[in-house]
Amino acid sequence: MAIRLTHSVIPVSLKVGAPARVLARSSLPFSVGDWRGVSTFSGARPLVSAKVKLRAESTEEDRVPIEDSSIDDDDSTDQLVDEEIVHFEERDFSGTARVPVYVMLPLGVIDMNSEVVEPEELLDQLRTLKSVNVDGVMVDCWWGIVEAHTPQVYNWSGYKKLFQMIRELGLKIQVVMSFHECGGNVGDDVHIQIPEWVREVGQSNPDIYFTDRAGRRNTECLTWGIDKQRVLRGRTALEVYFDYMRSFRVEFDEFFEDKIIPEIEVGLGPCGELRYPSYPAQFGWKYPGIGEFQCYDKYLMKSLKEAAEVRGHSFWGRGPDNTETYNSTPHGTGFFRDGGDYDSYYGRFFLNWYSRVLIDHGDRVLAMANLAFEGTCIAAKLSGIHWWYKTASHAAELTAGFYNSSNRDGYGPIAAMFKKHDAALNFTCVELRTLDQHEDFPEALADPEGLVWQVLNAAWDASIPVASENALPCYDREGYNKILENAKPLTDPDGRHLSCFTYLRLNPTLMESQNFKEFERFVKRMHGEAVPDLGLAPGTQETNPE
Repeated sequence: MAIRLTHSVIPVSLKVGAPARVLARSSLPFSVGDWRGVSTFSGARPLVSAKVKLRAESTEEDRVPIEDSSIDDDDSTDQLVDEEIVHFEERDFSGTARVPVYVMLPLGVIDMNSEVVEPEELLDQLRTLKSVNVDGVMVDCWWGIVEAHTPQVYNWSGYKKLFQMIRELGLKIQVVMSFHECGGNVGDDVHIQIPEWVREVGQSNPDIYFTDRAGRRNTECLTWGIDKQRVLRGRTALEVYFDYMRSFRVEFDEFFEDKIIPEIEVGLGPCGELRYPSYPAQFGWKYPGIGEFQCYDKYLMKSLKEAAEVRGHSFWGRGPDNTETYNSTPHGTGFFRDGGDYDSYYGRFFLNWYSRVLIDHGDRVLAMANLAFEGTCIAAKLSGIHWWYKTASHAAELTAGFYNSSNRDGYGPIAAMFKKHDAALNFTCVELRTLDQHEDFPEALADPEGLVWQVLNAAWDASIPVASENALPCYDREGYNKILENAKPLTDPDGRHLSCFTYLRLNPTLMESQNFKEFERFVKRMHGEAVPDLGLAPGTQETNPE
């Protein structure tokens, strides 16, 4: 009798009711590390086979079908065996480049009173992270907490206590200048609004916020149209951002001098990412909707009209009127469908302007950041809009501000802007697999692997450092292997790799025993260290050969 796995189940768990010889093999139709159709296992360590004992008993859901078949073998089929041969394909990363690993702290680690939340529990978790050689942590410094009530009155007290805790453990700190609202997005478990005094300005002048075609205001962050407008109690948005960053640099000077803070990530939009808030859940967006353009505040509309007049077609000074709604599909719109208006003379003019506003905003804020943090590395985050990537228009990317249709490279110009400021690019979704997206949402025509390949190469071609983080919680070996393959591409002829990786995020689930063992294993491999269980399925243990 033989047992054949017809589905890949990790961790492997079998309950054998009778003497048997077990043949366990992966049913995946691809290598775990396949990337853009090229097997990243080519030339890597060969398939690892190991004798293992399977630890856990299965549930009814875990049990695999058993097929009776006659197999001639040198060994007697009625011989009792308690060992199974499990084949699990993994690339050996020992001896590869060391990629530092950071862990994001909880969003609400500092409360609205600028106090550390549950410091003793946090300290225990930080010690645990340090015990597995995590390089450091990432901390959001929320504008809405620090400058909450009065312009240019900053309260850094909670962050000072937190940073001191981290420094005493020998961990480094990636700091995020978070100029956006927390709450309402995937993974947000706390609500931190932008400063109260800014919201008061917004009550009398709601055009300080991004606005959609229906006139709905998104209060998550400020429109880029006021970067140079003195509408924030006598200051421009750029001046507000600079003053905040400069205050932080002065207050935490000792941490910079001691190299505890090696990098500052500058928030450039919603979720701290350089993009328009084109897919807000608060307005009913659901994946994989194409989103909507966010340029209808009076400041951006004035900019659009001026650009149209310069172009000599003043009637182009309007937004498209055939893009439908947040949850539409590309082929259901006149603008984004194949052969649609996105590729017309007007469409190309509008998308050029819309994407240029995004790049110009990043250019201005990163220039301010370099002034505030002179001598310290700066970085900014780019979101991974991977749905509708396999269509001609790339509609979801277009509404987010990335002019990356099939006949145009939207990420090269952004990488060039980063290069101008010697800024690192932090990119998301490196753990996502295209096949999984196709199985779960085939209608989305998503390709996260293709997007990662394009963005990483655009950044590397511009000679800027590329960091990354996972877009969604990740606890399994398959996800970690995907991150590793993207972090250290085997087929890259120049041996390029990520400058660092930040794990999203510290939480009780990560600290669970088996999950944390997997995480520790992942950290070792990111650091280029050997792991003793390479090629063994999770939940198994190696036995001594007879």
